[in-house]
Amino acid sequence: MAENKTQPTSVDPKSVIADIGNDRRRSEVETLDRLLSRLAAADAVIWGPAMFGYGTYHYTYPSGRQGRFFRSGFASRSRDLVVYVMSGFDGLDEELARLGPHRKGKSCLYLKSLEAIDLEVLERILTYSLSVMAGRYPS
Repeated sequence: MAENKTQPTSVDPKSVIADIGNDRRRSEVETLDRLLSRLAAADAVIWGPAMFGYGTYHYTYPSGRQGRFFRSGFASRSRDLVVYVMSGFDGLDEELARLGPHRKGKSCLYLKSLEAIDLEVLERILTYSLSVMAGRYPS
């Protein structure tokens, strides 16, 4: 059975942060790192080339395929900060309406900047997602 392409690495998250050349983006990444470390009660692990993952869960699909992935995380991409809301966005319409400018995918929340969004709302979204994930995939 094939493994996930995205796997945890031994790369030091602090070195990834230190290598960010743009001061504003580095500050935003530090903010997200502190927030997710606190909410997930877990330190960051770099998954793949540049995803910050917090906590893990084990899943099994009906097909029998199994794997492990992070419960929540983010990545700093060239255009956006991508926050991974692993539970998806069901039940979050009101919070998303209050968040500020964003785009979303199936479980990705794309943010141009943390300055333009309400961080308390982002915290509620991530807290909700982590709670849903804990219910779906107990430790």
